Amino acid sequence: MAYASVKRYKTLVRQRVEEGDFPALAVDLLKAEPSTKGYWGQEWDELVDLLRGLPGEVRQRLGNALAEQYHSAEAGPLARRGALVLIGIISRGLSEDLLSAERLQELDQLGRERYFWDSSRLEVLAEQELAVGRPLAPAVVAVFRRSALDTYRSGDLRELVRKLPETVPVPNVGEEWAERAMADAEGPAWRALLAHAAGATASKPSPAWDQRAEGLIGALGTDRVRTTVLPWLGLVGRPRTFELERGQYEPDVNSAYDPYNANALRGLAWLLSLLPPHPDTARALGALVVTSLKKVAGMGPRNPKVANAGVIALARIDSEAALAELARLATRITYKATAKIVDTALEDRATALGLSREEIEELAVPAYGLTEVGHVEHRLGDVTARIEVHGTRAVLGWRSAAGKPVKSVPVAVKRDFADELKELKAAVKDIDKMLTAQSERLDRQFLARRTWSHDTWRERYLDHPLVGTLARRLLWTVDGTTVGYADGALRTLTDDPVDGGSEVTLWHPVGREPAEIVAWRDWLERHEITQPFKQAHREVYLLTDAERATDTYSNRFAAHILRQHQFNSLAANRGWRNRMRLMVDDSAPPAVRELPQWGLRAEYWIEGDGEEYGVDTTDSGSYVRLRTDQVRFYPVDAPENSAHCCGGEYTMWLRDGADPVDPLPLSSIPPLVLSEVLRDVDLFVGVASVGNDPTWQDGGPGGRFREYWSSYGFGELNQSAETRRALLERLIPRLAIADRCTLEGRFLHVKGERHTYKIHLGSGNILRTPNDQYLCIVPKATVGGPQAGYLPYEGDRTLAVILSKAMLLAKDTEITDPTILSQL
Repeated sequence: MAYASVKRYKTLVRQRVEEGDFPALAVDLLKAEPSTKGYWGQEWDELVDLLRGLPGEVRQRLGNALAEQYHSAEAGPLARRGALVLIGIISRGLSEDLLSAERLQELDQLGRERYFWDSSRLEVLAEQELAVGRPLAPAVVAVFRRSALDTYRSGDLRELVRKLPETVPVPNVGEEWAERAMADAEGPAWRALLAHAAGATASKPSPAWDQRAEGLIGALGTDRVRTTVLPWLGLVGRPRTFELERGQYEPDVNSAYDPYNANALRGLAWLLSLLPPHPDTARALGALVVTSLKKVAGMGPRNPKVANAGVIALARIDSEAALAELARLATRITYKATAKIVDTALEDRATALGLSREEIEELAVPAYGLTEVGHVEHRLGDVTARIEVHGTRAVLGWRSAAGKPVKSVPVAVKRDFADELKELKAAVKDIDKMLTAQSERLDRQFLARRTWSHDTWRERYLDHPLVGTLARRLLWTVDGTTVGYADGALRTLTDDPVDGGSEVTLWHPVGREPAEIVAWRDWLERHEITQPFKQAHREVYLLTDAERATDTYSNRFAAHILRQHQFNSLAANRGWRNRMRLMVDDSAPPAVRELPQWGLRAEYWIEGDGEEYGVDTTDSGSYVRLRTDQVRFYPVDAPENSAHCCGGEYTMWLRDGADPVDPLPLSSIPPLVLSEVLRDVDLFVGVASVGNDPTWQDGGPGGRFREYWSSYGFGELNQSAETRRALLERLIPRLAIADRCTLEGRFLHVKGERHTYKIHLGSGNILRTPNDQYLCIVPKATVGGPQAGYLPYEGDRTLAVILSKAMLLAKDTEITDPTILSQL
């Protein structure tokens, strides 16, 4: 509202008051509503001051007139809200409480919103309620607190929140963990602790904050605080106890954290770091970090600030369990800001101990109570509990006093050893999480250029109670001799034992003769060793004639259509840096993997696909799909390339007169680096390509991807699929359906009773007789492989899908799924 309009309304107010025409004055003020859209912003402060300065009798008459207009047929929702606000503005000191029921109804509706506009002046409704001695509903308190966190909110709103009575809930209602906290935290000491936690608005705790927290903890007792607070953190991230209203284009606010409660969570994390170290505390903080970084549609991570607080808390705890959580998080976190804090914490710990970052990660892996590689036994009365590692999973088993296996937890253990049972179950979960993290860390060691002294390697890897379960299933090179672990010793291809040595490295098939690679595959099979990831069967990507011709770039994985969000997650998990492409006028660098040990930077050029907002993008504007282009290599310190998010030529961004740097010839890239980088890119395409989606026979939106879907879903095999084919040649003869299966070219042929089927070895898509008709079978998200006996490595989901489909189709007369039957 322009100042001239405000001045006019001030004159009009004085005129109507002199005339005593309060109904007309009420109409005049509400007519201003279309101009302001109900937002009584700062331009109206002078008018507000004028209205509040009117005599009490005048304000009372104006209030009555506004109440009449509220109930008039002409008043719309904004005008009615405006009438309530105006009555709130003029009501101070008036004896009559006008429109109290309507005000309560407005506040009740307000409690279902996440925020409200500052300029709407709705805080006056709350002030009225407090002035007449009625408490505000907890949901209403919550929306005022959330709104007051905005830096640009008016001082009146922040002042209202500051003067809320001590009886209002701390923290906000609506989240399960918060309501559990309010139920558990009875008494002024607990309330003071929660209030202090809710005041954690800085990036890290100050000495003064810590001092106050230690005093509050001391009043309650450290053990009591830990055992009370940790269950609260276990409820973080659960669905809200009541949902907030969400606009059509708003993000999923009900899956995000309440921002006021997020401050309380930060404070609770810092509080826990002041307690004596305990494994349960480290577990809870690690889980809080992971939960806080889960993605919310339209928003990204739920609350990175809470995740950061959890990492800071872990870094402040001097214990093996806390260091182990940091090391585990280092392999799992992909959100850049939080990952940087984890890296800094580990670097600081390494520096303090005089170690390298790699060494601190190795030493950070605890045994979790395992006394030998992969297992431990505990005697609980007459019962023996045994934790054993099978692959990348830990299993808790039981034996009776007679030594016989017991399927479930014995009643005596539940009754007499409840605490021990709880710790055993927690250890199994910890082992599972750490095994996954360590498997991923080991898989990244191929490019780390790591070597170990023999004794150090045996201690940290081969004989480590937990890491040893992975290391003993891998191949290593000891002083130039390749060895594997079998029958209690390191052995050569001819099973000769190898004792001692000086230098150890992780074996890689690049540069090895094909006969040697096949021989080691046979050796693993002979000893029935399932590797935690592909090593002996690892794909090798050698320079092709086409790449020699292009010289400085590879088109091997160009012209693919990838699901952007899936690609982004995969890239982050493999150590690549990438920015999501939005349908906006902006540029972004390619997906990048920096290899400082080699002085190199790998780039995968990508661009957003599509032009229709809402069809080719999410509601938040990020592209649903990407188009792929070249892979290039540069010196690690070369200026960065960038291109428009919607597509276009990549150009090098030069600063301060820097000269452009040419891409490096592919022939100059070490074969190991080239192979591992291209393997990553093959993984991105092999997993994220829309060609893998069995429901895309129609070619997706507008059918424009039909040709690509067909060519990818049934086309030539990539290196991963070729590896899969070689494995199936050895595996199929052992299957119960071997007589119904044959491998021909790109397909596994399966003979059923109704039809013969062809399963593509790359995508897992199916064609059936007659005429190669497409058969759509959508695998479950958690599909597991059939009982096919020995498998040489873990982690190939497409292999599991292919085998599952083969088992199903070989017995197609037993299929009961109506969706599949309708296609047969």
